[in-house]
Amino acid sequence: MKIAIIGYGKMGKAIEQIAADRGHTISAIIDLNGNNEINAGLADIADVAIEFTSPASARQNILDCIACGIPVVSGTTGWDFDKSEMEILCDNNSTSLFQASNFSIGANIFMEINEKLAGLMNGFGDYSAKIEETHHIHKLDKPSGTAISLAKGIIKNNSKYVKWELNPVSDIQNIEITSFREGEIFGDHTVFWENDIDRIGISHSAKSRKGLALGAVLAAEFVADKKGVFSMRDLLKL
Repeated sequence: MKIAIIGYGKMGKAIEQIAADRGHTISAIIDLNGNNEINAGLADIADVAIEFTSPASARQNILDCIACGIPVVSGTTGWDFDKSEMEILCDNNSTSLFQASNFSIGANIFMEINEKLAGLMNGFGDYSAKIEETHHIHKLDKPSGTAISLAKGIIKNNSKYVKWELNPVSDIQNIEITSFREGEIFGDHTVFWENDIDRIGISHSAKSRKGLALGAVLAAEFVADKKGVFSMRDLLKL
């Protein structure tokens, strides 16, 4: 498979290595230095694009890929992702988008456990949920996309909460998210449920970018011949 990498930072380089290990060819690298462009010609040399850039540029990169009919995998968080809008665009251009806040297999299983726990806690209103996340100092968005996904999972499965908010929260119906940016931490997420008696906690810690890069390449393999909008739930059959 021929892959175009959009964004050649640390994640882009990790994806390049994993893709090569799995027998794929990197046919184009698009970065801030102006190497290559997202245009109709890219569809002639790439079967799929993998995009890890910044919240400011992700949306346009994705729109450009879709307009060119190139299936695109995006792991950029912090931009305004509207699934319904993207479904219409993908349908009109006979292509696909695979969007995920976290491509780690372990992190996605963790998010499934989070939803199950939120449902179990639904009848115990004296417990309060909190989310803590820590990433490296280079991460631009706050909170992380994974933390937001965790919060949405709680809201969907627990009637106590209606939205999330960076700490300090202004309403007890808001899930408190605390974000830290320290050193070169790849990504730590913890969900707490706590009352005056005890605390329940579940956590996931990424040891490297390898799991994220592998998940992105697996997503590219999955989505290259499909039409529509997909996520890790589709890939992992969760």
